Amino acid sequence: MRNLIDDIKAIGFGNNLDKLAEIYRTDKTGDHNYTPHYKLHFRKFKYKRIKLLEIGAGGFEKPYEGGYALRMWKKYFPFGTIFSIDIYDKSTIEEKRVKIFQGKQNDKEFLDKVTGMTGDLDIIIDDACHINKYVIESFQILFPKLKDGGIYVVEDTQTSYWKSFGGDSENLNNPETTMSFFKSLADSLNNKEFIKPNYNQSYYDKKIVSIHFYHNLVFIYKGNNNEDSNIIINNEDTTNRLATNKTGSMEKPNLIL
Repeated sequence: MRNLIDDIKAIGFGNNLDKLAEIYRTDKTGDHNYTPHYKLHFRKFKYKRIKLLEIGAGGFEKPYEGGYALRMWKKYFPFGTIFSIDIYDKSTIEEKRVKIFQGKQNDKEFLDKVTGMTGDLDIIIDDACHINKYVIESFQILFPKLKDGGIYVVEDTQTSYWKSFGGDSENLNNPETTMSFFKSLADSLNNKEFIKPNYNQSYYDKKIVSIHFYHNLVFIYKGNNNEDSNIIINNEDTTNRLATNKTGSMEKPNLIL
């Protein structure tokens, strides 16, 4: 009955993600300020037949609780199919265009099985336990399952600084934290500028085309990162235009950036 009431309240607000988040009682608005960013980044998918996977259905162990964000996405994407995974059995809150699988977010065998059934995805959102190790492992497994042109989102990255979640407030370059991991991937955008002869591109070098950081929120866009450098060729300074002189300073004759 409560779900029916929510759906009635949502009539006429299909384009208003802030209002939908309020109606369906998700913490993507209010406790967080995520919906304005989601509106900006997801608008191109609004009326497409997308496949969205949200890691974490919500409601913890209670079988009839959770699914609030899933129902919000279902309303916002009228032609989309919404999938989720959760460590608890949430089959009781499934509905038309909403399917929930039970399993761990960093279990590769389970995730491979899930994506084998869903097919490649347009949007993936990690809103699960927020343990740094699991966030990174989930991304490493699932990002390759994302379609080109798709977006991978990580919520609640504040746990990168919380020791109880595997975070670190002292060493902000700790490679085991979520934020450090994604900050390191920002260099992948510029891999054609590396002066490293015979450099072998990573998967992320090739497939990440942009990364957007917000307060406690990261968007990673997938595509073909094939834009060449305007100076460097094959990761070599072939013309020696960036040579270092005897004083250690850079010589840049006729260099136009």
